[in-house]
Formats: sequence, structure tokens, C-alpha cells
Amino acid sequence: MPSIRHPAGRAADVAPLPGSRQAGHIDLIQQSHERCAALGLTRIERPDYEPMMRADLAVAKDRNQRLFTHAAPVMEMLYEQIVDTESMIVLTDAQGTVLHSIGDSDFLERANKVALAPGVNWAEQSKGTNAIGTALFEERPTLVHADEHFMHANHFLTCSAAPIFDPRGNMLGVLDVSGDHRSYHQHTMGLVRMSARMIENHWLSDHHRDRLRLHFHTRPEFVGTLLEGIVVVGPDGRIVGANRSAVDQLGMSGVALRNHTLTTLFGTTVAAVHDHFRMPLPMPMRLSLASGASFHVSARLDGAGRRVFGGLPEGFDGSTPAAAPASSPAGSTPADPPPTGLQYLQTGDGQVEAVVQKVRRVINRDIPLLVLGETGTGKELLARAVHQESNRAKQAFVAVNCASIPESLIEAELFGYEEGAFTGAKRKGAVGRIVQANGGTLFLDEIGDMPLTLQARLLRVLQERCVNPLGSHKSIAVDIAVIGATHRNLREMIERGQFREDLYYRLNGLVVRLPALRERSDLEIVARRILQSECPQGAPDIAPSVMDLFQRYAWPGNVRQLANVLRTAAVMATGEARITEAHLSDDFLEDVRRMVAAGQPAPRVAVPPTPATPVMERPAPVTPPAAAPQRPSPQTLEEAEVAMIRQALEACGGNISEASKRLGISRNTIYRKLRWNRPG
Repeated sequence: MPSIRHPAGRAADVAPLPGSRQAGHIDLIQQSHERCAALGLTRIERPDYEPMMRADLAVAKDRNQRLFTHAAPVMEMLYEQIVDTESMIVLTDAQGTVLHSIGDSDFLERANKVALAPGVNWAEQSKGTNAIGTALFEERPTLVHADEHFMHANHFLTCSAAPIFDPRGNMLGVLDVSGDHRSYHQHTMGLVRMSARMIENHWLSDHHRDRLRLHFHTRPEFVGTLLEGIVVVGPDGRIVGANRSAVDQLGMSGVALRNHTLTTLFGTTVAAVHDHFRMPLPMPMRLSLASGASFHVSARLDGAGRRVFGGLPEGFDGSTPAAAPASSPAGSTPADPPPTGLQYLQTGDGQVEAVVQKVRRVINRDIPLLVLGETGTGKELLARAVHQESNRAKQAFVAVNCASIPESLIEAELFGYEEGAFTGAKRKGAVGRIVQANGGTLFLDEIGDMPLTLQARLLRVLQERCVNPLGSHKSIAVDIAVIGATHRNLREMIERGQFREDLYYRLNGLVVRLPALRERSDLEIVARRILQSECPQGAPDIAPSVMDLFQRYAWPGNVRQLANVLRTAAVMATGEARITEAHLSDDFLEDVRRMVAAGQPAPRVAVPPTPATPVMERPAPVTPPAAAPQRPSPQTLEEAEVAMIRQALEACGGNISEASKRLGISRNTIYRKLRWNRPG
């Protein structure tokens, strides 16, 4: 293969590249050229420049419409900075296909001759070394200048490209500025990188527009600029998203960051943030990490179509707005904040309650937990609850689905690898999921699907508490709690030689089984809990006819299926007080009616309706005194709730504190329910 001749030698017509990046830059280009040669590409042969069919391009644009929506205004702004410089701006998808381009008209014509135009793929395997394709491969900003391009036809170009990632670190596409190599400017790459981060920040804010966002930096003058870090906080205080600047400043991966809460990360709470920013003309907060690093923080939230300025809206912390109108429809006021940890799972079903009580006894006892149950029963939810209540709650919770990772990659995913350990490995290697969980909890979902050859390696890790990454002779000590889960019958797999017996006995310190949703007696409470999580600012009620359909359905997808149905219904019912059949998807309604008509699901015995917040202990049934007159059966959910509250108060001699403990609801909820439902 021909050696790379650096273009800076032609000082008369080519501006030199930044000297501080010369060595690493040349190495990057050399490796890219070697990949191109290995792919069978040649530098002289003219490749196929035919763009994809117009219909296929339309499909690609439609698939990436959200990316285009956020990128288009940024591209226009960037173009204002480079206008009349014989340049163009290019946006591609994650496969390298050009979706959109703008630029100087004369340069667009020149670029079109080498197919730098919408509908053409510019991945390395198609166009050789170029900024777009190499940035996709390297997953980092890349400059390719003049004859650094693998193909001679592209030597007139100088290209600066930066990848665009979503809040979870998934590649969305690439933003590129290409121009005539004689007009190269060293500041172009800085503009492209900043523009890519602007697109990422827009994506983050739009994706979490109804969530609290903390904007921070170590220097207060950088808050509000592209250098600021942004973390998104859920109503329960959990970190649900972050931008790349936040990941860089906090010094942890996006996965590790999303396993934190506001308390474990910054040592504060949502309520404390709310109280600070509700003050007149609040100053930025000063928050610190456990390491001592300090940040200046401001808070923002876009909720209910309104821009919040100077603080958070009342009610974000779960409290009832002081000015709430007395005539608000049912379900429109914020519900009591749901509990966390294992208490979240206690919704009145006896089988689930038994599981929770067993699990409580082994927390922090270094006893492995194995969770059995059908797909969708909430095995990971139980594992996360155990982690939250353990001494490891401030460390990472790392979940690995052994069934979703290809068999060829699961070993590298679990144990990590060194640079060059296998073809396609990242240049600097990668930390495995086991090491990521060091100090915290490793959740191995669908452990029954782990390849037999890897079960021996996992067993050795669990026994020796050391990990050897692929391609490395070094051992890394790990301290992890292990929770396994599967829907398979591991004993039968052992008999068939598909699962190691020694690993089974290493994992099953305590074995618990989560019941299927059709076997539980708390479907109505679970449904209300899901709605409360999906609509923290006021969950809609569920119409009796819809709840009747739910009770008759067999729920083959269990709690996961119920959550998906309710999530869609809640969106369809936005602004309405009650979910009706009109808000349910047609395929679900057809499935329900087909199963009911066939008589497949057994009739479900519905439990009496209870408030949405669960109780720590399942309350003993409260019965009215014998002398009390029999009340007619409640006809609505609201009447049933009020009746149960009044019965509890009668049994407790009017002691509201005792009644709230028995029912598992707050005193304020009791006051509110009885005030709104006074007779007469």
C-alpha cells in the first residue's frame, strides 16, 4: 500500500494542520488507509456514485426526522459562520448516508461530481478514508485533509466531522463541514464540534422536556454556554439523562451516571432544589460530588407547555399547588409521590408480599439472589429495589441481558477486553460490565441463555472475585453483589447438560418466584401505580369498563405489557380525567375481545380498590362495628376509596394517624378525600 504523504509539505497552496495533533492524526489516517486496502478499495478506480432511489432516501429521511429537526437550525447557524468560503455542511445518519446538505452553490456543484450529496453513503467501506466515514468508525471528531482521503477523486476536499450521540450514547449521525483544501482553517473543527454538541443538547432537552434539568459547571460564567453539563432528573430524584459535557465533568460513564440519584450524586434532593429556586432572584446552587468537586448549578424545567423562569413550578415536588382550584376534576391533582425500593412493589398481593419479606432478610448478607418468573413479571424491578435498599445503593447497578447480546460478543461485554483483543475491538479496549459493577450490584437477566462455555468463566469470577479481560494477563479484583434472573427451568436445563450445576448452586442462595400478572390479586393497584409513575403531575383515572377488560384479560406479557398499554393510553388521554376504551390501541382491544370470546382467561377475583400508595405491611382487613348499618356497595372507584377510609377511621376510633398507617396513605390524602366527598 502506498505510504501517506502529508499535505503540509505543499506549503504554497495548503495550510498546515495543527502541529499539536500531528502524530496522532497521521496514525489515525494510516490505520484508516489500511482498513480501506483490506476492504479491497483502490485509490484510482472510480466507485459507484449512484445515490439511493428517491423513495429510499425519503424513507431514510423519515426514519431520521427527529435528528433533522434538531440539526437543521444548527446547520443554518453554522453556515452563517462559513458562508463564501467554498464550503458546505453535511448531515448523515448513523450509517453514513447523507440526509441533508447546504453550502455555497458553486462548491455544491463541485461536491456533486464526487457524489457528496443527499442519498449517497460516505461510510469508509463505500468512499474510503474521509471525515464522515472515519468519524463513524472512530466515534470521535475527525479531520481528513486533501490527499489524506483514500480516493484520489476526493483530494480536493478538506473535511471536518463530528459524531452526534443521543443521551444514552447511541450514535445518531455525523455533522460535517467540507470545503476546498486550499481554504482549510484550523478553527473549522472547533465550530463543527460545538455545533454537534448543540444538536445533542437540543435532543436531550426535547426528549426530557417535562423533566427537571440541572445545568452546571465548575466555573459560573460557563453555565448557560455549550460547555455546561446537563443532567436530567426524574420526579423520584433518579438521573435519567445527561449530555456529554456532564459525563466529562463528572468523570463517569453515562450508564454509571444513570444509576445515580440526585442524593447519591450531589447529596441533595428534588425538594431542596425546589425550595432553593422558588426564592425570588435565586443564586446558582453550589453542589459537590463525594470526591469534593464543586459545581455551580441552575435548574430549568419546561412543563405543561410553559417555560419556567427563576425556579421550579409548584407541584413538581409532589406537593399540592396552593392555588389549585377546588373544582379540579378527579385525577387532575398531583398524587402522593410513590415510595421507592421494595416498598414500591408492595401493592397488596400476598404472593408478592411473601417474596418481598424473604428478600428483605438476605439484603446485605452476601447471599446471591435468583429470581424466577415469566418474561415481563418485573424481575429487574425487584433487583433494582434490592440494590436501592442495600449498602451498595450509592454504587452502580449494572444490568446485563444475556439473551439480547449476540453469543459472539457476550464474553467481551461481560469481561471487557484489551486493545487489539479481536477484530473490530475499540482502539483503547473496553471495561466489562462486571468491572463496571465493582462495589455495586450485577444483575444477570436471562442467565439461562448464557452460553455454556462462558458459564465456567462466570463461575470462576464469582468464586475468585477477579476478572481477566480478553487479551490481558492482568486480574482485576471486583466486589459485587450478584442477582440472577430467568424464565427458564434451570433444573431441567442441568439435566439436559445445558446449564452448569455448580454455577446454579453458586447463584441460588435464595430463590424467589414472581407470579404472573394473571395470578395476582392487585392488578388495579398495579395499574394505578404505573399511571402515577407515567403521569407524576396528575394521573388520569381508569374507567370501570376498561378495568373490567383488564380484569378479564390474561396478560401474556405480564406487567411489562400492562405498562405499555397504560403508557399509550395515558398519552391518548392527555388533558382528560379518565382513560376509556377510546384511548386503548385497536390491536389490544381486539386481542382482549378475542381471548374473552374464546374463554381463555379464567375469571379474575378483583380485590377491593385501595389508594395508589402501597403499604409496608399488608394491612389487616378493616371491618365496621357490628352495630353499624350496612352501607350500599360503592358504585364508583372514588366512592369505594372514601368508604374504605371511613371504615378505617371508625375502626381506629377516629385516629387519623393510625388510619393512615393502616391504609398506607398520608394524612393529607385522607383529609383531601373526606373534604371533597362530604355528604350533602
